[in-house]
Amino acid sequence: MIGFYNYSVILTYIGLASSVFGITQIFEGHESIAFLCLVLSGICDMFDGKIARSMKNRTDQEKVFGIQIDSLCDLVCFGVFPAVIGYHYNSVYPLRLAAAIMIVLGAVIRLGYFNVMEEERQRTTDENRKEYEGMPVTTVAIILPLIYMGRHNIPMSVYPYVFHSFMILISVLFVSKIKVNKLSMKGMLTLLTAGVIILLGYLKMNHYI
Repeated sequence: MIGFYNYSVILTYIGLASSVFGITQIFEGHESIAFLCLVLSGICDMFDGKIARSMKNRTDQEKVFGIQIDSLCDLVCFGVFPAVIGYHYNSVYPLRLAAAIMIVLGAVIRLGYFNVMEEERQRTTDENRKEYEGMPVTTVAIILPLIYMGRHNIPMSVYPYVFHSFMILISVLFVSKIKVNKLSMKGMLTLLTAGVIILLGYLKMNHYI
């Protein structure tokens, strides 16, 4: 069995499994469950790095593997998965196609660039990263579900256009040369709280609670 198997990548794989399951739910017509899976993937991604860094005896190969596997999973979770969600909305064909292509392309460029810069940074310093360049791909796990939850306040004929426009904006922000401060533990807990609120909102909207 090739690869490295330890607890440092378990949460990353759980997030990936959640997104793949979410993609199948789009094909099955269960839109709310798909967005729920997107939120769960985002929550997993928030904490997988901290879990990986808590493993003090990782080899250099395991560290590089962790970077690569995290980005590959992020591409599926926050690039391909949102593209599938967006494409199933019926706006004009060129718009939904463009939105799907752009969000995957933006995610893969940002993640590839991050990998290059992160490997270089780790060769020169042991300090934790303090900021990111470009908007982190994980933000789609908060922005898109919030748009979905607010869809009742948007005319249904307009909603697909709003959703696709946000997808295009997000894809541009992925590769924009902007500095985004890395979240502190307080910030991560705030996002986690937002994620829990979204989860509860889904459950209530679908009469599970």
